[in-house]
Amino acid sequence: MSAPVAGQIRRLTAIDLQKTTALPAAAATANGASINLETDTLGPFADDIEATISIDAVPNLVDAKTIIVTVQDSADNSSFAAIAGVGTLTVTGASGTGAAAAVQRFKFPPATRQYVRASAAVLTAGGDNTAKNFYLKLYPNT
Repeated sequence: MSAPVAGQIRRLTAIDLQKTTALPAAAATANGASINLETDTLGPFADDIEATISIDAVPNLVDAKTIIVTVQDSADNSSFAAIAGVGTLTVTGASGTGAAAAVQRFKFPPATRQYVRASAAVLTAGGDNTAKNFYLKLYPNT
């Protein structure tokens, strides 16, 4: 690992690497707090960071309704957009028991901008899952 990359990893270990956000009510979206990657774009640092998006088990998610968690980035910590090349995490209610906890691990593309966050959207009539959370967590890949 090169010295600049090692320095970036040290900075990442010093910042808050996990954000926890309560799920929104049905027919709504909740945006998690952002994580500042402390660089305009990840560029060569992209290979040195892995991340997960995850969601608690949601027993109240109505059959055939979904919760979709998306990872977004921003240059200014204000205008966010989905990150191209990073998939979404979708859970679907089934059998009257909601949906199990789920997790998706991924790497950020080099063009990922300075601020990243997770956003969760619940379909209309999706049930009350507001006591449950979704998460974005970064892992230095050392």
